[in-house]
Amino acid sequence: MKLPDPITQEIVLVGGGHAHALVLRKWGMAPLPGVRLTLIDPAPAAAYSGMLPGHVAGHYPRAALEIDLVKLARFAGARLMLGRAVGIDREKRRVQVEGHADIAYDYLSLDVGVTSDMPALPGFRDHAVPAKPLAAFADRWQAFVAQVAAGAAAPEVAVIGAGIAGVELALAARHRLGPGARVALIEVAEPLAAVGRGARAALMAHLHRSGIALHAGRAAVACTAEGVVLEGGEKVPARFVIGTAAARAGGWLAATGLALEGGFVRVGPTLQSESDPRIFAVGDIAHLAHAPRPKAGVFAVREAPVLLANLRAVAGGGTARACYQPQKDYLKLVSTGHKGAVADKWGLRLDGGLLWRWKDRIDRRFMAKFQDLPVMAAAATSGKPSDRPLCGGCGAKAGRGALDQALARLPAPQRADVATGAGDDAAVLKIGGAHQVITTDHLRAFTFDPYVMARIAAIHALGDVWSMGAEPQAALAQIILPPMAEDLQAEWLREIMEGALSVFAPEGADIVGGHTTLGAELTIGFTVTGLAPRPVTHAGARPGQAIVLTKPIGIGVIMAAEMLGAAPGRVVAGALAHMQRPQGAAARLLAPHATAMTDVTGFGLAGHLLSILDASDVAATLRLSEVPTLPGAVELAASGHGSSLLPANLRARARMFYSDGPKAELLFDPQTAGGLLATVPAGEADKLVDALRALGEEAAIIGRIEEGTPFLTVED
Repeated sequence: MKLPDPITQEIVLVGGGHAHALVLRKWGMAPLPGVRLTLIDPAPAAAYSGMLPGHVAGHYPRAALEIDLVKLARFAGARLMLGRAVGIDREKRRVQVEGHADIAYDYLSLDVGVTSDMPALPGFRDHAVPAKPLAAFADRWQAFVAQVAAGAAAPEVAVIGAGIAGVELALAARHRLGPGARVALIEVAEPLAAVGRGARAALMAHLHRSGIALHAGRAAVACTAEGVVLEGGEKVPARFVIGTAAARAGGWLAATGLALEGGFVRVGPTLQSESDPRIFAVGDIAHLAHAPRPKAGVFAVREAPVLLANLRAVAGGGTARACYQPQKDYLKLVSTGHKGAVADKWGLRLDGGLLWRWKDRIDRRFMAKFQDLPVMAAAATSGKPSDRPLCGGCGAKAGRGALDQALARLPAPQRADVATGAGDDAAVLKIGGAHQVITTDHLRAFTFDPYVMARIAAIHALGDVWSMGAEPQAALAQIILPPMAEDLQAEWLREIMEGALSVFAPEGADIVGGHTTLGAELTIGFTVTGLAPRPVTHAGARPGQAIVLTKPIGIGVIMAAEMLGAAPGRVVAGALAHMQRPQGAAARLLAPHATAMTDVTGFGLAGHLLSILDASDVAATLRLSEVPTLPGAVELAASGHGSSLLPANLRARARMFYSDGPKAELLFDPQTAGGLLATVPAGEADKLVDALRALGEEAAIIGRIEEGTPFLTVED
């Protein structure tokens, strides 16, 4: 088997801004062999600034202005690290990320945008919303519009800052909230000072016609729950205050030692930092020392080809030679709330609906670059299950039929201290008066982030220990790394070990060794031991008991769709977060009460429940409406997506009765790091579920155990 090209260089992009998004798209079309990209961003989607006023006005849904970073990273072959950068160790060449292992880099690019937060203005943090970051602002605006529609908030808005951004947002808010809205615009200096004479006159006329109150030459001195207090004591009533007057860089950059200008990274024509040629900066966070310009998205878009050319050059062992020289003037199309726009260039006054249609066409064409990505080779299948790419995680397991045949050939345990044979979640060894459980599990990676993959693999392996009612004790790691340079092997292993320790250490378990090798793809596994005073096996369910599930299902279909670039980024991010939720606390709560317990993994909820029914010689009824599912899972199943293990799991239908449908299909969906499935006395079930929910689990009573031969009935 031919192994893939070894990884020799790591390029890290911090921030999912416009320039980085364009670089990722181009990289996906022509990747550089041996170079891996990493994108670090706290959100799975980035908002496009050009369409934000149109969204505020109600012309665009939220999805229209979002660049899905999960899909884009998959297309580019990059790993997406969902986290917030908080520092750079330039000596070790690592990016420090909140809640994550440090990320090593050979070359680094910053496109983290800015904030319009105004911390010096009293009350701003508590009673106002900065227009940047855009995604956070859009979330708060949607919530406010919903409150107004429900009659829970008055339609009163104040915008601090009367530049282009402030005027656009004021006009958009006035249009969205209707003629009864009260909108005010506050500017300490001259409104629209950076706009040409003709465009300024047109925009001022729009403000006047819209009834927007303009407070020019008046400084805001405080924000309160009732609105904005102006210099002199005048109060501007507002239930939603927008800040647009500031443009500040993240404070963490000051500790990096990079040359800064007002907090922004000073770069030269090649977009490299003046103090560190391994670090680039683009977009609003960059200060073009050779040609200073105001903060505007047009510069980020035009910097992208230069950044891409220089990253490819330095990663290939060459020198950054491409230079960016920004234009001195550029066309500004300023939306006016309704479907109209004003053009600002050469001092002319151009205004009307035709300009809106032009702006709309430009914006939609830009967004189409990311919403209509070229079809990936892995996605070019007939859609038949046999043509689906092999899933990672539990989707890569062998089917239960093949496994059962193999296990059936094993002899019964010969040693007296081996208390269980093959088939339960973990082996049980009698040692003196104690019971030790031992289990092993490994996962083919389905995320390119070694730290996150290690956390998920650790939680997945511990699932068998937790489900036996045991306390984790020790772990051995089994790791297959893809081909890469030796220094990168060390960095990946560091990330993997830090991820694993973040799970094992809080559970009181030690990593005591393991084994590593190189192979075609990243695979992480753990052999885990634990001590159990009373092992909880599959064989204990009794008629009349309640069936409790601690986590929603749907992991398999989401990750299968993600492999094809078909799962929304927010849905994928939610699935990854659920997989990283340990079940130790839930297990400790359930174990003293559970008579049978297992973790829901590769064979799906139906398959694992049938294992309990077989071992206990009972039947069960599930209430499908009570089974919790992950956001987006039912919709993806309805669209025909499914794990490569799904066809094998569906063979369990022979011992089931249910009505077909996308949610019912999720009963067979393979889970990775899934929840616990337990049978408990009916009289204790409600209190246990309440206690589980108090821990933060999305637990539910999903059915009951009944007398009869092992069979599963599913009620709608």
